[in-house]
Amino acid sequence: MSKAAQVTSADFDSSVLQSEIPVLVDFYADWCGPCRQVAPEIDAVSEQLEGKARVYKLNVDEFPDVESRYGVKTIPTLIIFKDGAVVDTIKGAYPRKVIAERILAHV
Repeated sequence: MSKAAQVTSADFDSSVLQSEIPVLVDFYADWCGPCRQVAPEIDAVSEQLEGKARVYKLNVDEFPDVESRYGVKTIPTLIIFKDGAVVDTIKGAYPRKVIAERILAHV
């Protein structure tokens, strides 16, 4: 079971854009091998940064409107939001240390 919560089109603005703390959104698809590879790293980062940042997963097959809104062309794509704006983008599968450092730069 994923530690990172799912986010949808319906709650994206309230959960991500209106968050008081930085938010990482993992844009993924169930059929994507690299997405499955990075999933445990995302879960670890979610646990590690609890209280400092939020981590959500967004299935691009279920919510293509959000995918296109942020110009996501490849998955996995990790987008870091702060104060409702995109502050960093990570394309591809990276280890938890790299992901956590990129988020912590915005805490």
